[in-house]
Amino acid sequence: MSNVRIDKWLWAARFFKTRALASKACDLGRILSNNITAKPAREVRLGDSLTVRNEAGEFRIEVLVLSEMRGPAAVAQTLYRETEESKAARLKLAAERKAMQQFAPIPERRPTKRDRRLIHKFRGEN
Repeated sequence: MSNVRIDKWLWAARFFKTRALASKACDLGRILSNNITAKPAREVRLGDSLTVRNEAGEFRIEVLVLSEMRGPAAVAQTLYRETEESKAARLKLAAERKAMQQFAPIPERRPTKRDRRLIHKFRGEN
């Protein structure tokens, strides 16, 4: 196999849970293939560089193996190689998100009726 649809490959590489989500990400412009916005039917070839934005972050990867079949995560990780800059940026972003949790701790209990009224009043809701 010399080429595969990009939505199938992204699904097989486990960047998205379903092929429909991979296709939608392409339609929304969240997938770049060799710095060109990719449509779902675009062909992926060995050595292509992809930029994938999903809920986990932004990945800059190089395609190593082509596959249309979704397999275990260990096999999916062999389909591509992530750049060092991409790994560093994602780790930095994760550390920043973790640090922000200190300033917005999880509440100890649910708000009472009075608390909800004060929240709505503060937000300007009726």
